[in-house]
Amino acid sequence: MKKILIVDDEKNARDGLGELLRREGYDVSTAENGEAALDLLQRRRINLVITDIKMPKMNGLAFLQILQRDYPQIGVVMMTAYGGVETYLDAMRSGAVEYIIKPVRLDDLKQIMQRIFGEILPEPA
Repeated sequence: MKKILIVDDEKNARDGLGELLRREGYDVSTAENGEAALDLLQRRRINLVITDIKMPKMNGLAFLQILQRDYPQIGVVMMTAYGGVETYLDAMRSGAVEYIIKPVRLDDLKQIMQRIFGEILPEPA
C-alpha cells in the first residue's frame, strides 16, 4: 500500500484530502507543518508527500528543499490555494513532481495519483 504524507497548516484541508486518499486505498499520515513532517519522516516510511506551499514556521518550498536533500526517493506534490505561474515554476524547478491548486477535486486527484505512481514513482521491478 502506498504511503502518503499530507502537510498543511489548515486542519480541514489536511483532513479532507486525507479522507479522499484513504477512500482510494492509500495509507495516509498528516502533519500540520514542515517541522512535524520531518519528525514523522524519521519514524515512518513514506512514498509521496503532498505539501501546502504557504505555511507558518517553514514554507513548502523550504520543506521541499530539505526533502530533496535528505529524502530524494520521496516524490513531492506542491499544493496551494494561491497559484501563480512564478510559484508553479519555483516548485517544479525545486524538484516537485506535480503542482495542484486547492480545493482539490476527486477526479483530478485520482488522475494525479495514477500518473505519479504509474509513471513517476513506479514500483521497483
